[in-house]
Amino acid sequence: MAELTDIRETVREKYAAAVRAAAEPNITAGRGGCCGSGEPSCGLADAAGVFGGGLYDEATGADIPEAALNASLGCGVPSAVADLSDGETVLDLGSGAGADVLISARRV
Repeated sequence: MAELTDIRETVREKYAAAVRAAAEPNITAGRGGCCGSGEPSCGLADAAGVFGGGLYDEATGADIPEAALNASLGCGVPSAVADLSDGETVLDLGSGAGADVLISARRV
């Protein structure tokens, strides 16, 4: 049981650091996205040190609040893998900062 508590606390600390980094872009998170491998394709911070800053290209992120884009952890970007069409319904469970749901809303 203690091991489960340790894991939970480690995860909590990692995500809390991500939120702080997104809220205060001058703080460098120094960590990758949810997969944590350090590979650029894994949601690493952009030059400003914000987790989600580099996950979306300019066209995709247009008109989406910067704070939502910066707070995205890239743990699952449904709009990148789903072929969304007009009139469809999208349910985003655990949408985090909301960037993905806002991007998906434009497509349906």
